[in-house]
Amino acid sequence: MSAPAPARRRAYRWGLGAESRAAAALSLKAYRILGRRVRTGAGEIDLVAKRGRTIAIVEVKARATEAAALEAVGSRSQTRIVRAAAVWLAQNPRYGDHTIRFDIIAVMPGRWPVHVVNAFEA
Repeated sequence: MSAPAPARRRAYRWGLGAESRAAAALSLKAYRILGRRVRTGAGEIDLVAKRGRTIAIVEVKARATEAAALEAVGSRSQTRIVRAAAVWLAQNPRYGDHTIRFDIIAVMPGRWPVHVVNAFEA
């Protein structure tokens, strides 16, 4: 197996940095991060955050513009995220009585992350 190309490694690192920035932004908004890069049988969830009785399933997109980041979460991605959230919730039944919400955080170079609350529904 060969090593990933340099561009792919850079993109991976940029994505990790974007997730860290998004988690920090949520923490400053009084969210508690329950999970980062949560792997389920149905896919990966970038961030799982809790504030009050709400669980936010957060997709983080690092793009040059906010519009590009939001457009990157299409219907196929949304379906995968919803399925992954259902698996996560089944594995964490103590949150079954919480409100579940699907958010997107757009991370752009040189800007504060933009948090889109309730970006899509299950």
